[in-house]
Amino acid sequence: VTEGRSDLEDLHLYATPREQRFRMFASLEFEGQLYMTPHDFIQSVTSDEPKCAKKWRSLSKQELNQILMETPPVWKGSSKLFRNLNEKGVISYTEYLFLLCILTKPHAGFRIAFNMFDTDGNEMVDKKEFLVLQEIFRKKNEKREKRGDEEKRAMLRLQLYGYHTPTNSVLKREGEDLVPRSYWDTLRRSTSQALFSDLAERADDISSSLSDTTLLVHFFGKKGKAELNFEDFYRFMDNLQTEVLEIEFLSYSNGMNTISEEDFAHILLRYTNVENTSSYLENMRCSIPEEKGITFDEFRSFFQFLNNLEDFTIAMQMYNFASRSIGQDEFKRAVYVATGVKLSPHLVNTVFKIFDVDRDDQLSYKEFIGIMKDRLNRGFRGYKPIQRYTTFKSCVRKELYSR
Repeated sequence: VTEGRSDLEDLHLYATPREQRFRMFASLEFEGQLYMTPHDFIQSVTSDEPKCAKKWRSLSKQELNQILMETPPVWKGSSKLFRNLNEKGVISYTEYLFLLCILTKPHAGFRIAFNMFDTDGNEMVDKKEFLVLQEIFRKKNEKREKRGDEEKRAMLRLQLYGYHTPTNSVLKREGEDLVPRSYWDTLRRSTSQALFSDLAERADDISSSLSDTTLLVHFFGKKGKAELNFEDFYRFMDNLQTEVLEIEFLSYSNGMNTISEEDFAHILLRYTNVENTSSYLENMRCSIPEEKGITFDEFRSFFQFLNNLEDFTIAMQMYNFASRSIGQDEFKRAVYVATGVKLSPHLVNTVFKIFDVDRDDQLSYKEFIGIMKDRLNRGFRGYKPIQRYTTFKSCVRKELYSR
């Protein structure tokens, strides 16, 4: 285990919230740079904090090479890739940011992402093009850096990126209002040929100075000469979304084919800024007295819909419902028009029972979209403790007072 970790703990003060979370879950260190294992990454997006205190274990060159040698090629990918790799993999900080982006993006955005990497337009992405991602996210991160001791910031950059970085940014901005709000926005807006040309030149230097990772070997082979086509890229992104959803679903299903409506509510609410979650859960328990259960297909379809929440909001505006409440039939139609996803009547009814606080069988913008937008911070915002049980008397009391 790396000695002197306590000497580096104060670097946490100079880290952004995302950097802090990465450092909290990362468990490996190689030549001064921190890495997550696939298990660490899954834990970081499904748990509030590590199950046990993490210590950065130093990898030898031989150990790293052995890990990379056992990395499967992209055509052997599946929705169990991260679980199968478990501790046998290394994920860098910029790759962590990339993977977080994937989790909350609609399938239509997969093509946009691929085209961003495919700078020469040949429908294939090579290793050099993919490494441009490292620079785009690093440049974006520089804009969020906390001011303070430059020596400490330099040490932190070395931990996160594996090399010292200049403070001047290639991603120029004319004003604060023009800075993209998310890493995905950065990727979409950083597509000028001049920018990619500049970053691509630097990618050569980065490639020669950085060690390979599990993701790089998975995509581009052990020699780094393979190219990634859109079908494989799409499959990887879809598999990752599915894998995280499967892990969450299985953690509540206890081997059954369904999870309870209450557990479904738990999973939705723990990604939000809602303070009084118990009132939502109590409202749902009183409104759905007989448990029917939510299947994985229903569970997955709803999260696919949430990844299209922005398009759904537009659809609601087109229907002129943005500032008004809507019923279940209108909700289902708007979801299908915006996303092509068909939600089951039981799933829609469950959603209404969770978020329909005033119990008028209508959902307002504030009741649903305003809350669900917080979910886009998944993997970054910590979970809140939620009271799982209530008494039958409290349900009866609430029912009486609501009449």
